[in-house]
Amino acid sequence: MFSFFKKKPAATPAPTAAPAPAKEERSLIGSALVQPMEIPVLAPVAPERERWFEKLSSGLRKTGSSISQVFTGGQIDDQLYEELESALLMADTGVKATQYLLDEVKRRVQASGATRPVQVKNILADSLAQLLRPLEKALVIGEYKPTVIMVAGVNGAGKTTSIGKLTKHLAGEGASVLLAAADTFRAAAREQLTVWADRNTVEIVSQEGGDPAAVSFDAVTAGKARGKDVVLVDTAGRLPTQLHLMEELKKIKRVVQKADSTSPHEVLLVIDGNTGQNALAQVRSFDDALQLTGLIVTKLDGTAKGGVLAAIAQERPIPVYFIGVGEKLEDLETFNAREFALALLS
Repeated sequence: MFSFFKKKPAATPAPTAAPAPAKEERSLIGSALVQPMEIPVLAPVAPERERWFEKLSSGLRKTGSSISQVFTGGQIDDQLYEELESALLMADTGVKATQYLLDEVKRRVQASGATRPVQVKNILADSLAQLLRPLEKALVIGEYKPTVIMVAGVNGAGKTTSIGKLTKHLAGEGASVLLAAADTFRAAAREQLTVWADRNTVEIVSQEGGDPAAVSFDAVTAGKARGKDVVLVDTAGRLPTQLHLMEELKKIKRVVQKADSTSPHEVLLVIDGNTGQNALAQVRSFDDALQLTGLIVTKLDGTAKGGVLAAIAQERPIPVYFIGVGEKLEDLETFNAREFALALLS
């Protein structure tokens, strides 16, 4: 149930007024191919996406319930706005995003002449969706061959599991994937990645106790030689405060560029949604070191800190490719701003 883009091969232009799009979107919902358009077209929601929305709403309930309680009163007054401010801050929305949302909600309430708290709730959902919209972006596969994706994150964030889930869906769509077990310091990480490789019948480059940069170089070189569509590099989990380990990540990126001067094409950070503002701190640190291109946010179910996405959108708007609300394969999905906002406040 992921979506990713894959470039079409060159073709003779169709004899129509509108030129053929350069890319086609491969949707993992029903495995249908849909031509992307400049202007979004409304379409019926697929049953799979409806089920995902229900799961997302359930997962975000702990975050959203405290915010929704603000709107159970009978009038719009200063107390409502004070309670809303507190609820947003408690959800780890952050000071800047909270102030932005409060100002936007007050402005829209006044402009619309809203008189009931439920109307304020709807206005908040729309304002939140607009704030989060810059985070919407599709993962592009096929512009480069192989597409080299470097994945970073602290231990426990769900990095290797997320790589495994992404591998499953890419392989299921016919993309040939090569995994690089560059987390050579932790035997369990290599073993876990090897399990995913075996389960998905994809190749893996691994070396016990080897240099992470060397393993990454070998994997990219092998990916090019074997005509793979994707090379996924699993790097060692580390804290951004461990400067020597962050330098190791920079080294991996430099060495990967020696194997393919255009790579890495994606540098993803996996963050644990439970960690709230600490997740934002990780985004800042890893982005400063690696120039991140995207995020995967895991474990949003059961947390009261799901508002951290608003903080990220306000302070470091790096695209969120996927969000997760559980351990199952289908519990990782593409991020949609309006869907997230509605699920949070449902």
